Amino acid sequence: MTGLLQDLRYGLRQLRRSPGFTAVVVIMLALGIGANTAIFSVVNAVLIRPLEYPHPDQIVALSSWWRKTDDRGLVSAPDFRDWHDQSHAFRSLAYYAADAAAVNAGSAAEYAHVATVTPEFFRVFLVNPVVGRLFSAQEEAPGSGGSAVISRSYWQSHFAGDPNVVGRSVRMLGKTLNIVGVLPSGFHFPDQTDLWFPANTIFPEGNERSAHNYQVVGRVRDGVSLEQAQEEMAAIGARLEKQYPSSNDGKSVAVIRMRDAMVSDVQLTLYLLLGAVGVVLLIACGNVANLLLARATARGREIAIRAAVGATRGRLVRQLVNEALVLATLAGVAGLVLAMWGAHVLVALAPGDVPRLAETGIDRSVLLFTLAVTVLVSLLCGLVPAFHVSRVNLNEALKQGTPRTGGSARAGWIRGVLVTTEIALAVVLLAGAGLLIRSFAALHQVTLGFHPENVLVMESDFPASSLEEDRRATRFYKSLLAEVSGWPGVSAAGAVRTLPGRVNSNGSYWIDHLPNQLGIQAPQAVFSVSAPDTFRSLGIPLDRGRDFRDGDAYEAPFVAVINQSLARQAFPGEDPIGHQIYCGFDSLKAMTIVGIAGDTRQYGPASAPQPEIFMPYEQHPETSTGLSLVVRGTIPPGVLSETLRRKVHALSSEVPVEFTTLAATVSENVAVPRFRALLLSIFAGLAVCLATAGAYSVMAYVLGQRTHEMGLRLALGASRGDVLGIMLRQGMTLTLAGTA
Repeated sequence: MTGLLQDLRYGLRQLRRSPGFTAVVVIMLALGIGANTAIFSVVNAVLIRPLEYPHPDQIVALSSWWRKTDDRGLVSAPDFRDWHDQSHAFRSLAYYAADAAAVNAGSAAEYAHVATVTPEFFRVFLVNPVVGRLFSAQEEAPGSGGSAVISRSYWQSHFAGDPNVVGRSVRMLGKTLNIVGVLPSGFHFPDQTDLWFPANTIFPEGNERSAHNYQVVGRVRDGVSLEQAQEEMAAIGARLEKQYPSSNDGKSVAVIRMRDAMVSDVQLTLYLLLGAVGVVLLIACGNVANLLLARATARGREIAIRAAVGATRGRLVRQLVNEALVLATLAGVAGLVLAMWGAHVLVALAPGDVPRLAETGIDRSVLLFTLAVTVLVSLLCGLVPAFHVSRVNLNEALKQGTPRTGGSARAGWIRGVLVTTEIALAVVLLAGAGLLIRSFAALHQVTLGFHPENVLVMESDFPASSLEEDRRATRFYKSLLAEVSGWPGVSAAGAVRTLPGRVNSNGSYWIDHLPNQLGIQAPQAVFSVSAPDTFRSLGIPLDRGRDFRDGDAYEAPFVAVINQSLARQAFPGEDPIGHQIYCGFDSLKAMTIVGIAGDTRQYGPASAPQPEIFMPYEQHPETSTGLSLVVRGTIPPGVLSETLRRKVHALSSEVPVEFTTLAATVSENVAVPRFRALLLSIFAGLAVCLATAGAYSVMAYVLGQRTHEMGLRLALGASRGDVLGIMLRQGMTLTLAGTA
């Protein structure tokens, strides 16, 4: 221990004598360590840290699994009921559906995240209220009166933490919900939920096995493995497939850990970025190892003298490694400071839907990671010069007494290998970043099928819980659209249930007649509800036929507009206009096709257009209480949004509104590839800078060592161009070797 402290003190004295060298090394390593720590803090929060529930590994997510296509998706209520009643591997099993809805907890309605849940939902997470209770059996009965449990944050923000909140009420979806409990701080599953209410009370869950509307979670029993649960559910899926072939043919059940289900969309991206910053750290280590090697070579005579007076090779190696450890420790502290800042930047740049991103921070795991990286860096940087010193011929070093003796050729070879490796790693990162940028640019060049420029989006939700209130909602939107479309500067105004890129409803359709037995084997299409003039507002071309009009009311014959993909799929070589189409949306009434619209990329730029059926909102009032107004015009969005807000609140204080632009929603669809391309480009740029610095340092060192040689060449008649060519050839050799 005494020897170690002596080595550390000696190393500190050596580094204080060379402040410029120390600063350069610390900065290089701090950049690498800081980048790695920042990325790891995100990876730790999103992918590694256990869920903050009791026994989190017992919580699983279950989904419908179509074996032929390997697609996994939502679950129908009848399938869930059979899973629940026939399974024995689960202590509790529940479904839920989450959305944003208008909730009035005071004088005006506001958007809140709400979720409908089945009785065992809270038992899956072993969560108990801090105030009040959970739902009673009577409140969970189908068709019962409204009750709700709220989150602690909603309790504090809307009820000022009132301990007597139980018994107070909120208005939602046209109904009054009595608050029965408050959940503990930190529990917001799913999707930062503010309010939970019992399933099959406000909304009937339906009996169609082809209506996949719910997500399912469960807690396996003690001693039951994931594989055993999967095996049991697969057997249940096979039984249902035989029992209900029209709806369940080819459909089974998938069971995975809930944590894995939550992060499946971002897992690859985060590991890719962690690998990229690992490469940056390796390049930084290569640079520092080169600098330390040059420093050790320059100290050849000093090291030879120390060996001559009794220092063993092991002691010399330990001394150099300890000096590297001092440098790495300083860089680790600086890197940790950089990581704290970098983690905030990463959270700000990351897509908003990354799960558990808010938990990112510097905790014990991140500190241990930084410590491990620091030790690894000290070894990687210190062992190269230590290996060189251990092979030095001490007699030759003492006889010649110059820094160039004792293994200078071997040291030059090591320097060349390090620089070549750095350049190769930087090229790999640069090529990867180039491919991602190219892919991201290709997404921006894709034809979307609509024009998002100059379109303001107003999201709204009219409270309704009966058909009459649903129809009152459509009259509200009809009146609002009629007024907005006449405002100066507005060229078109429409409304849609879901915007392009955010569609969330699809199902089967049939042409001209319904089959004797309905099932999911029928062709599939996206279902959209829209108002008149919506196609013009969104910039979607109408190829044939007509748009919806005010005459397409609830009492009028039902009509529909289809897109080109559906026309090609269902009517090859025919004119679809005038044909009947049926779909499993909210009714099975026949709809006459009156128009054909252009294709849009409903699921974002990366997905091909799908068949789509557009339906007029007045004929489908139950699904038209929450619409997004789309207003195209030349009025600045800030001015138009405030005018719209005042107009809506003048009509009804029960309708909350939120504003965005159509261009912003399109940008959200490419948030993940943009995040991936941006960060990898930054890391690739940093890698190139470090590799360039490494090559420069080596060439500067070599030139310094060969100054006497170059002087002799000039004295013997060589031109300056000849000397310059020698150095350029050596540099180009290293560069070409690295890029090859």
